Amino acid sequence: MQEDDDNQNLVLGILFGIIALVIGLVIGLTVYVTGQTNTKTAPVAAVAEVPEIAEVGEALAKLYFDSGKADLPANAADEVAKVVAKLQEDASKIVLISGYHDETGGAAVNAEVAKARAVALKDALIAAGVPADKVAMRKPAVTLGGTDAAEARRVEVRVQ
Repeated sequence: MQEDDDNQNLVLGILFGIIALVIGLVIGLTVYVTGQTNTKTAPVAAVAEVPEIAEVGEALAKLYFDSGKADLPANAADEVAKVVAKLQEDASKIVLISGYHDETGGAAVNAEVAKARAVALKDALIAAGVPADKVAMRKPAVTLGGTDAAEARRVEVRVQ
C-alpha cells in the first residue's frame, strides 16, 4: 500500500513538473515573440507619434507633374522662390507639402509617386535655403486628386 502511494506521488510530481515546464515554455515563447514584434513595429510607432499637421488656408503654390513622374516641372524654381519669399516674411511659420495623384496605375504605385513628388519638392526647398525643420510633409486623407487628371497630379504647398 505504501509502495502504491509512493508511486502515485512520483507520477503526480512528474506530471506537475511537466505542466510547469509547458507553462514556462508558453510564457517564454510569448515574451520572445512579443519582443520580436515590438522590435519590428517600433519604426511604425515612431511615425505614429508624429503630430498630424492640419492644412490651413489655400495652397500658396501648386506644382503639376507628368503622369507617373516625380521630376520637378519646369516652373518649379518660380514656385520654390515664391515659397521661400513667403517664409522669409514670417520665420515662425512652416512649409507644409501634400502630394496627390491621378487614377492611372495601382494604388500602391500611386501612393509612392505622390510621396516621391512631395519629397522632390521638399529637397528643392531645402536646397533653396529653407531649413529642413521648417518643411513638413502631410499625407492627405484622400490622395486621389480629383477627376481632372492634370489637376490630380499635383503637389500643394502651404506656408502656415
